[in-house]
Amino acid sequence: MTNDPQRPVVTVSELLRSVRDTLERRFPLLWVRGELSNLNHAASGHCYFTLKDRAAQVDCVMYRSRAQAFDASLREGMQVEAQVLISLYEPRGRFQLTVENLRPAGLGPLYERFLRLKEKLEREGVFEAAAKRPLPPYPRTIGVITSRAAAALRDVLTTLARRNPAVRIIVYPAPVQGEGAAGRIAAMLAVASARAECDVLLLVRGGGSIEDLWSFNEERVARAIRACAIPVIVGVGHETDFTIADFAADRRAPTPTAAAELATASRAELAAGLAQYLRSLTREMRRRLQYAAQALDGCTKRLVHPAERLRRSGERLTQLRTRLAFALGHRVHRCSSHLERLQASLASLDPQAVLARGYSITRNSAGEVLRDASQARDGERILSTLGRGALQSEVKKRELL
Repeated sequence: MTNDPQRPVVTVSELLRSVRDTLERRFPLLWVRGELSNLNHAASGHCYFTLKDRAAQVDCVMYRSRAQAFDASLREGMQVEAQVLISLYEPRGRFQLTVENLRPAGLGPLYERFLRLKEKLEREGVFEAAAKRPLPPYPRTIGVITSRAAAALRDVLTTLARRNPAVRIIVYPAPVQGEGAAGRIAAMLAVASARAECDVLLLVRGGGSIEDLWSFNEERVARAIRACAIPVIVGVGHETDFTIADFAADRRAPTPTAAAELATASRAELAAGLAQYLRSLTREMRRRLQYAAQALDGCTKRLVHPAERLRRSGERLTQLRTRLAFALGHRVHRCSSHLERLQASLASLDPQAVLARGYSITRNSAGEVLRDASQARDGERILSTLGRGALQSEVKKRELL
């Protein structure tokens, strides 16, 4: 035994950590086939089991975040294909596989078909969100496409009856697994679309293996869903099951029961909504009544009793009468003064008044007023008008100035 002072001494932890890192770098994520045994669901939610074949076995761990999707489907003795990361559990120095995904053995080709069809339809835009139709908020008639013998139908009918018994339900029977099921499902979608009896369609089926659900992975079903004139909700299998029909649907539900819940509002929700509307309506009515009462109070303040209106009109009439009498008296006084001035002016210009003061008016035989002695002829008879009476005389002599 030789001692090499140049070689470093490592701890157990360092050694195991180095081996773990080497394994994880050397072997990337890969699929391993084997039989499940020693299955143990721990209280932590993690799942421990052994994966074995005829010649060897290896310990496996599937952590809670992954195990939750498989708790109900894992059974002792199952042949499975596990997607694993090769690792080392350092505290025990134990080689183990960390399981990331799990599927029943022999389903690899089916899964590959699923992925190829999904990629093809995605490229064509069959799954585009813009093509999805909105669900009616309050459907009156709901169509259900499924097998009459399926437990999913009972779940859907029970849920719809509980949530809203007033909704009319039409069942379009079709097989949901087996040979020819995909064609029957597509045909029934076309029938429901042509009849246009429903506001929304539910395409549902309970859980099962990938082979059981394969009818919902057929291209004809996906295209029939998109060609349907009625919005389609697909609820197939369990929450972890995804099919091509789920991607093509206007809405995907994790289970048939969830599909029924998505399709219609419950009576409790409707009642709560109606109660809210009633409260809003009551508040609005109360507000409008209050505004109307305020407007009425304003009108009441402006409203005058007829007797009061007559009294005010009488007072105003009295005032107007007084003002009219004053204005009339003032006008008469002004007119009288003006008349007196006119009379004085007229009197000063009255010829009779002039004559009364000793003047006279003399006219010739033609009746013309004589203003100049030269206008008269000798021997002409003239008429002199006096203040009182008149004198006729004959011109004897004229004195010209």
